[in-house]
Amino acid sequence: MSDTVEIAPPSPPSWRRLTGRRGHRNRFTARFDLKATPYLLVSPYFVLFAIFGAFPVGFTFWVSLHSWQLAGEKTWLGTDNYEFLLTYGPFWNSIGNTLAMFVIATVPQLLAALFIANALNKRMRGRLAWRLSILAPMVTSVVAVAIVFNQLYGLRYGMINWLLGEVGIGAIDWRANSLPAWIAISSMVDWRWTGYNAIIYLAAMQTISRDLYEAAAIDGATPRRQFWSITVPQLKPVIIFTVFISTIGGLLLFAEPMMFGGGDFSGGTTGQFQTAAMFIIELFRNRNNFGMAAAAAWILFLLIVVVALINYLIISRIRGSK
Repeated sequence: MSDTVEIAPPSPPSWRRLTGRRGHRNRFTARFDLKATPYLLVSPYFVLFAIFGAFPVGFTFWVSLHSWQLAGEKTWLGTDNYEFLLTYGPFWNSIGNTLAMFVIATVPQLLAALFIANALNKRMRGRLAWRLSILAPMVTSVVAVAIVFNQLYGLRYGMINWLLGEVGIGAIDWRANSLPAWIAISSMVDWRWTGYNAIIYLAAMQTISRDLYEAAAIDGATPRRQFWSITVPQLKPVIIFTVFISTIGGLLLFAEPMMFGGGDFSGGTTGQFQTAAMFIIELFRNRNNFGMAAAAAWILFLLIVVVALINYLIISRIRGSK
């Protein structure tokens, strides 16, 4: 009986093994590239937001719970800073000033921007030059704007008081009382940012189909009727956006009232035009009270959130009415 020899099946060539491994690796790479690459591409934004956005907000809240001086001891207070601010008259005075100037500045600003954009959307000579000119105030230094407007609203030699005198109205001390100061500061804000909003409206107007205007003209609609019945309804999302942005900017108003008061954070002798942002800066610059300043900043932040929620409700109602 002869011994039988078992012969092993031939192994696949080495190139097949390499090809199989390479194919598996390529499939893994393709799957990783498909699912992970989008997150890697957007991750720099979230990393930067965590470093420069989320962490400062969280740290500010931690500071607001302490008695915190720059070179002194840090003492835990809990919610004492918030309780004090909620009953502190000057703080609510700054909130009232902020809301008043926000309303006085925002409504005329957006209405003027809408009408300017509508005028620039028509055919005219030098249309490009006019469009560029309305952006000039936005790129002008705040200091230069403040110097010019301080001269315009001067008590004795200001041009505004001179014009009022020509129509029989006595001179107004624009810094002495709240309402005149609000109007003066709001005019500075309007002069700087009306052109910015007008450019946004103009860009949105150019996306509206001309067929709508031609059909309305055939039906006998006047240009004014076309503006209110076609242009404004088509601009609803953009108008809502500008209202939202103007709301945030108005509640954070700082540079214009500070320069109007000559660089003083107190906003006048009795705080007649001190905004919430100026109040916060005054707390930690002049009083070295970082904890209370952080608490005031958080209250202002919550106020902005509330206004943003109101805007969201308005947006939902407008969309639901379409």
